[in-house]
Amino acid sequence: MTDHGVVVALVCAAMAVVYGLLTTRRLLALSPGNEEMQRISGAVQEGARAYLNRQYLTIAVVGVVLAVALIFIRDGYVALGFVIGGVLSGAAGYIGMNVSVRSNARVAEAARGGVGPALDVAFRGGAITGMLVVGLGLLGVAGYYGLLTTVFDRSQEEAVDALIGLGFGGSLISVFARLGGGIFTKAADVGADLVGKVEAGIPEDDPRNPAVIADNVGDNVGDCAGMAADLFETYAVTIVAVMFLGVLTFAEHTQAALYPLVLGGVAIIASIIGSFFVKSAAGNVERALYQGLIVSGLLAAAAFYPVTHWLMDGITFSSAEGAIDAPSVGELYVCALIGIAVTACLFLITDYYTSTRFNPVKKTAAASQTGHATNIIQGLAQGLQATALPALVLVLGVWASWKIAGGGFQGIYGIGVAVVGQLSLTGLIVALDAFGPITDNAGGIAEMAELPEEVRNVTDPLDAVGNTTKAVTKGYAIGSAVLAAVVLFAAFILELRREGVAPEETVFNLVNPEVLIGLLVGGMMVCLFAALSMEAVGRAGGAVVEEVRRQFREKPGIMEGTDEPDYRTCVDLVTKAAQREMVIPSLIPIVVTFVIGLIDVQALGGLLIGVIVVGFFFAVLMTAGGGAWDNAKKLIEDGAFGGKGSEAHAASVTGDTVGDPFKDTAGPAINPMIKVANIVAILIIPIIV
Repeated sequence: MTDHGVVVALVCAAMAVVYGLLTTRRLLALSPGNEEMQRISGAVQEGARAYLNRQYLTIAVVGVVLAVALIFIRDGYVALGFVIGGVLSGAAGYIGMNVSVRSNARVAEAARGGVGPALDVAFRGGAITGMLVVGLGLLGVAGYYGLLTTVFDRSQEEAVDALIGLGFGGSLISVFARLGGGIFTKAADVGADLVGKVEAGIPEDDPRNPAVIADNVGDNVGDCAGMAADLFETYAVTIVAVMFLGVLTFAEHTQAALYPLVLGGVAIIASIIGSFFVKSAAGNVERALYQGLIVSGLLAAAAFYPVTHWLMDGITFSSAEGAIDAPSVGELYVCALIGIAVTACLFLITDYYTSTRFNPVKKTAAASQTGHATNIIQGLAQGLQATALPALVLVLGVWASWKIAGGGFQGIYGIGVAVVGQLSLTGLIVALDAFGPITDNAGGIAEMAELPEEVRNVTDPLDAVGNTTKAVTKGYAIGSAVLAAVVLFAAFILELRREGVAPEETVFNLVNPEVLIGLLVGGMMVCLFAALSMEAVGRAGGAVVEEVRRQFREKPGIMEGTDEPDYRTCVDLVTKAAQREMVIPSLIPIVVTFVIGLIDVQALGGLLIGVIVVGFFFAVLMTAGGGAWDNAKKLIEDGAFGGKGSEAHAASVTGDTVGDPFKDTAGPAINPMIKVANIVAILIIPIIV
């Protein structure tokens, strides 16, 4: 069974990689447009490569130190897993980003033929990143597990222990990529908007703006490479955590370890099939994208039952008193379906709070009519309000899956299965997210290359949908991060008990002052992390503003079109700033967790709870509020409340500028931060007990 289960997972993972390679070949065979379009696209490609090369070099330095430390804290197998996780996560983001920056000009060129061809090219470009994320993620987990249990002859418990290192490697890349990419993209965006739109009064993608190329680069390194690393990490970490829980919970270790691997494998096939259902229907781009997601969800739901029956029929809990009955096949299957239902609910809720079609965005846009302050007040209110429904959805999902799986501590495994079900759609979710920067860049290239108006009439609606899909996928990422963290916290408790800590000492009671101290420190970590991230964008964005002003001042011919802006200087400036600013915030979940763990285990447990709870609310507040500000501005630019150039428009630009680091830097980066803290806590258990 070990061989069969691992082989199924590896074959499915390989199919995702092959899909990515074949789609890349097909995509790159398309025309990239005229010489000017290729020149602009080439500048974006060059900037994105330069940024990621420098970012990965910075991460490598930190990674080498941590890999060596893991050899002494754990063992060489954990350290090797850490390296594998980091390399695969980095590869998924790097390859996907490179395809995305080559897709932009091809989408602009395809837009000459209408919405259908442009949609197809943009989605395929995003799907490459999505399939590489799940393909490489499952390939790494299943491949390393198979290697450990067959070649290295390790037991299931030892193999899953080593896989925790793989999850940590993915998490490290994720927190750096999310934060560094977020600082880059929003610093460039803020600088370009404040000087270009507000001061110079020129359009968003006007080639006269020296920060415009940096802005386009940022869309890719933030939303494409950053989200890819984020969901790679969530995907891999969740599968590993559920394997870990299963091996520690059930008597049949092999079946428990294989179950999440095979669920992930069949979900990949469902996603590949679903991708072929993304076709424009009467110009309704959003419907075209979501129908592929719905088909994938239905196929995955159908495939989960036979997999559950094959691997989990008759499985029993492991206990000191002997084997006891575990959840039935039907109960585990319902838990997986709950995960898919949670995904659907989070999509609908996030869409409601961030789409121009609904009241939250309309209210924020209307508030802009009375000034900058009322825009900020309304946007913050919408962000705070947007935390309620997602919290209730997660509460119901956690309670239902826990109850169905039998309640008690064993019910946590049901939550884990629900998270695996939720992550079954990761491939297409990442595709929808990468669709955003591809269409945004395509519109920018059409503007800068002065393509006919009918081309912009195609790229603009695609870009508008891309903004919505980016916001919705962030809501999904936050929800999955929180549920994954719950599973990791349960794994932390089980690992403590396995290391000899008495069960009563793994109950974190508020009567214990150490637990309360940990809760406060955990909440503080989130606030400090968000504050440093926001400040980083402010400083880097301010530097871009000064650079753009300098160029306009020293080269007055830029505005007349007789002088060329210096794009490269802006790209280099933001690259260096992002690399410099991302290090300290990224180390917070590692260093603080480690220090608190050395002081007291009860405080460490409290810290993890504080990080999960406070992190969830901050992440939703920032991403939903930022999305509402962004789309309120777009609603006004489309003609509402006075349109472009009005007082309402100026106020909405201010709101969008505040919301940018909320939704694209600090908010999304909290996701990996939550999981890094939990994984570090598990890894350091041998030296703290």
